[in-house]
Amino acid sequence: MKTNNIYIFFVLIFLSTFSFAQNVTFEKSNFPNNKDGLKEAKKNIKSGDELYFQGKGFYEEAIPFFEKAQKFNPNNADLNFKLGNCYLESMHQYKALPFLEKAVKLDPNIDPSIHYSLGRAYHIDGQFKSAIFELNQYRGKLINTNDVYAIKRIDLQIKQCHNAVELVKTPIRVFIDNLGENINTKYNEYGAVISADESEMLFTARRPNSTGGKIDPMLNENYEDIYESTRQEDGSWSKAVQLNKPVNTENHDSNSGVSADGQRLLIYYGKRGNGDVYESVLEGDTWGKPESLGKRVNTKDSHESYACYSPDGNSIYFVSDKEGGIGEHDIYITTKDEKGKWGEARNLGVVINTAHNEEGVYMHPDGKTLYFSSEGHNSMGGFDIFKSIYDEETKTWSKPENIGYPVNTPGNDVFFVVSADGRHGYYTSASEDGFGLRDLYVITFLGDEKPMVLNNEDNLLACRVAPVEEVVVAPVVVVKEAQLTILKGVVTDYLTKEVLEAEIEIVDNEANKVIATFKSNSATGKYLVSLPAGKNYGIAVKKEGYLFHSENFDIPKTAAFQTVEKNIELKNLKVGNKIVLRNIFFDLDKATLRPESTAELNRLIKLMNDVPTLKIELGGHTDSQGSNAYNQSLSERRAKAVVDYLTQHGISADRLVSKGYGEDEPVATNETKEGRQQNRRTEFKILAL
Repeated sequence: MKTNNIYIFFVLIFLSTFSFAQNVTFEKSNFPNNKDGLKEAKKNIKSGDELYFQGKGFYEEAIPFFEKAQKFNPNNADLNFKLGNCYLESMHQYKALPFLEKAVKLDPNIDPSIHYSLGRAYHIDGQFKSAIFELNQYRGKLINTNDVYAIKRIDLQIKQCHNAVELVKTPIRVFIDNLGENINTKYNEYGAVISADESEMLFTARRPNSTGGKIDPMLNENYEDIYESTRQEDGSWSKAVQLNKPVNTENHDSNSGVSADGQRLLIYYGKRGNGDVYESVLEGDTWGKPESLGKRVNTKDSHESYACYSPDGNSIYFVSDKEGGIGEHDIYITTKDEKGKWGEARNLGVVINTAHNEEGVYMHPDGKTLYFSSEGHNSMGGFDIFKSIYDEETKTWSKPENIGYPVNTPGNDVFFVVSADGRHGYYTSASEDGFGLRDLYVITFLGDEKPMVLNNEDNLLACRVAPVEEVVVAPVVVVKEAQLTILKGVVTDYLTKEVLEAEIEIVDNEANKVIATFKSNSATGKYLVSLPAGKNYGIAVKKEGYLFHSENFDIPKTAAFQTVEKNIELKNLKVGNKIVLRNIFFDLDKATLRPESTAELNRLIKLMNDVPTLKIELGGHTDSQGSNAYNQSLSERRAKAVVDYLTQHGISADRLVSKGYGEDEPVATNETKEGRQQNRRTEFKILAL
């Protein structure tokens, strides 16, 4: 028995010595026959260390030096540990795990943080149970340090691993496609934003030709610049070009949000204050000088990192770490006051914001669906993308929903925007199949009409987190289109066809309230407005010296997504010219003006007051349903009702003529519901100036 114990003792000593011997140091005695190779390896280690100890911004550059030394001696614990850490901070995080596993095998006590690094590497690799074990090991070492913040972050990462286990069980059905070489390069591209109709894209890139051509000494990367691209007829994107000064500067210039029509841009300037948000307006084909959003948004000692517009442009959602928040970076909203100034910022509250960081906020053109990234909620790692829907009646946000794997991954998933119809998303990802470090991708959300088959060669859909080894039919996910209307077109002169810069006024007819104003582009005449479902909209297009043009869109809450192209030709103030007042409404078969008509009537009153010599005829028209006599009488009474309203509001009766045309002058067929609706109208015609 005693002999056996002695035998076991010496075996343990031998195994311990053998295990220790596996950690091969860079000493001459270990490489007696390769002194030159040892010398070169130690030189590479020194070069790598010089970069490594400058901070994480230099880890990427240290990798080639460490790799050369590791090739010479693959069995050094310290070198494997450093190389694994370098990969963890690079665009190729998944390469870290083998080096870290080897480091801890060679020397379990190589560094107290080895369990943290291993936990991160297992998390990224999709080995969530192993990640939880290693992170708990590291947490145990932190307990005695009383480092509350570090323990809080470890607890978050452990929770994210548990979330990941559940999320990868039910992947969503998507196609993910690289946006191609016109957008992406071998450098970093990220943070795409799009106009509501997906015709314009702006994004941020770190390229050597950045304005000023400088390297950020802290990050050891090129400074950021903003680029733009337009969608071509074949659906591809044009070659991206840099925005000129004054938008791009010699410091960091990063796009944040763009208005629905693509004519207003929010910019993050990292060198102003602690990081502030500015706004630039497109003047024809040139972006104007960026102006600060003011002290209600940009606070002196805080970091305002990202912002986006509401569809009507009257509110801005932004991210800030200002004092008094719920977590580290929270999402806030500010709304324009009556003078057009941004009002006091309001925190979106505990439903949206967590004790951790929120980032990359984006309000969809439907005006109610908020997308944002968060480390909290049920994130599966780093930042995940979430959505929450605002209920106008209860004034509350829904519980944020993780949009799912594989769009969300164990890494940071930020800067996500969605097309107006809800079928496409744009985001940033790093892939071995990409063009460079980080690339821009388009996500297509699939419906049940196209069951998708995944295979193990798809690096984006079936990645290392949950590799697919066999052909699998993914579960059906119904794609719900957004409930809104995109109205777009070109404003021109009726006679000359010259493009015009005109004011476009959006009115909530039921509330009798102007809810938004826009302008058509002065160089192209293009305009675009987003009309969320659930309102009766009056649209007025106005320009000095012209008759205003009106349109009506009554969009029920259940209406499906649609894009309406409407080119508008404005008519000069000229005798004989006439326009349709599309937002004059009457009770059924009556001549009683409905309250929804108020904004249009007041618009007409303003025109009469602005041009005091103007004399007009108000003409009533009906469809062909009913008798000729009835329709004639109804049209006359309706025309007179409009004249009476104008005279009651100060317009002299001798400037007004009412006339009924009955069913005699149709502008469309009376065989369809749509045609009859067009024929039931009120017009005014200029009689004298």
